[in-house]
Amino acid sequence: MPDPDAQWHDLGPVEELRRRPLQQITVGRTALALSYREGRFGAISGVCNHAAGPLGDGRLDADFVVCPWHNWKFHRVEGHGEPGFEEDRVPKHEVKEEDGRLLVNLRPAVKRHKAPHDPHPLARREPRAPGPVRVLGISTTAMDRANPRYSTSEALLETALAHARDRLGLDTRLLHLSGLRFRQCEGYYSKSAHACTWPCSITQMDPEDQMEQVYEGIVFWGDVILVATPIRWGAASALYYKMAERLNCVQNQITIRDRVMLRNKVVSFIITGGQDNVQAVAGQLLTFYAELGCVFPQFPFIAHSRGWEAEDMERNVAIVRASTELHDAARQLTERAAAMAQVLLERDVCPERIGRAGRKASGGVLKAAAEE
Repeated sequence: MPDPDAQWHDLGPVEELRRRPLQQITVGRTALALSYREGRFGAISGVCNHAAGPLGDGRLDADFVVCPWHNWKFHRVEGHGEPGFEEDRVPKHEVKEEDGRLLVNLRPAVKRHKAPHDPHPLARREPRAPGPVRVLGISTTAMDRANPRYSTSEALLETALAHARDRLGLDTRLLHLSGLRFRQCEGYYSKSAHACTWPCSITQMDPEDQMEQVYEGIVFWGDVILVATPIRWGAASALYYKMAERLNCVQNQITIRDRVMLRNKVVSFIITGGQDNVQAVAGQLLTFYAELGCVFPQFPFIAHSRGWEAEDMERNVAIVRASTELHDAARQLTERAAAMAQVLLERDVCPERIGRAGRKASGGVLKAAAEE
């Protein structure tokens, strides 16, 4: 029996529409993913259940439309999810051919249904519980944890954390990036700003990805974040940049949600290297964490380098091991950062939102770096 409430719309010539296996078509406020395969048209909603990605801009995998943002799949005719996820469904639309034209009923034959999914543990708003300042150390040196060597940057970080814990009475944690298994950023932001989600799409889809520990520490736990890095060919370590790229989802919340996730966070840096370029490395670190919304104490980094000609790395290690001055500097760095964090916690001065003007002014450097 014909649907008396049908809203048939002419999409165009059948012969022309057959030329593309999948396309996104918008009619008024209705987005459609129109497909053609093995002599049959299919039309489902062009809006993915997951993060509203444009299904019609994706690809076909047999009879399933694959979302271009995060690879969710829906049957191109019926709208249900792939095997194992059939309960997830996007609206399906009837189509028919008349006089060489393709018509679609804009009134969906089946409504959207999102299967219940427990929110990710990181998808929460958690007030900071009372207690002493919490200091998170992040070591970005790359070494084989099973066969450790002496790392000058990590050694100074350990001195800083020991001072915070044993002398200042603060809570401390240490994350070794080299001991975490986490994937590279896969460029979801380059597909669309809204495809870069919080929590990170990789974290949501891959339970084995251990970047979750970094997110937990930086976003929810630490008041002071001490980042230690060696200098590698004039730049911070590759592990540091791998982490930084995955933190784009934190900064992106400012851009697309006006949500400042890092509030009252004080960041300081420990930079060491057998060769120079301390100021360039520090500049990148300062810029990046400023883009995330962090603040810095007076004199926010300490550094050690013996210059371009110093290739005798064993001597460099001996110097750092024996240097009372460098280890004292690490302790003082912790004290400065902790003192500022205490002031921020007492006054709670960092905003949750920055407003349109601040949002437009932020994000330029990091976004440019994220573009492919």
